[in-house]
Amino acid sequence: MARIAGLDLPPVKRVDIALTYIYGIGRSNARVLLEKSKVEGAKRVKDLSEDEIGRIQKTIEDNFKVEGDLRGEVAGNIKRLKEISAYRGLRHIKGLPVRGQRTRSNARTKRGKRKTVGALRKEIRAKLEGGPGTAESGKTQ
Repeated sequence: MARIAGLDLPPVKRVDIALTYIYGIGRSNARVLLEKSKVEGAKRVKDLSEDEIGRIQKTIEDNFKVEGDLRGEVAGNIKRLKEISAYRGLRHIKGLPVRGQRTRSNARTKRGKRKTVGALRKEIRAKLEGGPGTAESGKTQ
């Protein structure tokens, strides 16, 4: 099993696909990475030699920011936006979409479950109005 950038890559996948399991490496970066390290992308991870794994690791260390370092940098960028009270930082604080998406009809995953406003159930309305069956309706004034 190949361990690259602190992550065990799935042995049956092609190398170019398996590298995308590393945070910070997508399909295009994986292609560039394999060209620089002179490894064939069509090979399976289990078929990689120790030399090829070493070349991939060295190329990642020299040219890419991945996993923990990248996550820390992204978190730092968001924290900075929040501290300077930038618009994007305020959207992060409120838990709303940051990149200009509409929120009137979509953005359910970011905003969470619907909170119904203005539609009270019959029993609650009766309690609030002091209707029949409540303690307030039997009072004399």
